[in-house]
Amino acid sequence: MNLLLRTAALADAPAIADVYLASRATFLAYAPLAHSDADIHVWIETNLIPRASVTVAELGGEVVGFVVTAVEGPLLWLDQLYVRPDSVCLGLGSKLLVHALAGVTQPVRLYTFQANAGARRFYERHGFKAVQFTDGQSNEEKCPDVLYERAAQLA
Repeated sequence: MNLLLRTAALADAPAIADVYLASRATFLAYAPLAHSDADIHVWIETNLIPRASVTVAELGGEVVGFVVTAVEGPLLWLDQLYVRPDSVCLGLGSKLLVHALAGVTQPVRLYTFQANAGARRFYERHGFKAVQFTDGQSNEEKCPDVLYERAAQLA
């Protein structure tokens, strides 16, 4: 497997949107999108890539996954981590996560849906602990979610 992890460029926006939409449709059908596909394409190009830290996973010249992080005060937030459905179970999610967390010593938080058992197992395998369960009223999909945290790491 010839995997390349690199910083996303604006030219990657359509591929990132395609990964996001395919992954959501395949794995999160219970959590309907609050925005149209077209709006998501625009958001990724005009907001996500220019304003966040976005890393893409590329195999054979194709974007097959991405991870998004953002620093907020003393925390690093893992805002998005998606892998194209036909590329799941190749270790790409783990490689993206390890890359995103390399050298990070502050606490890291993320939300995932309570019903997303696969994601929950994945994050728990990587040292994240559930710290809060919500009814989902504060997320766009209105689906119950869980806040995960990885404790601060020694430098």
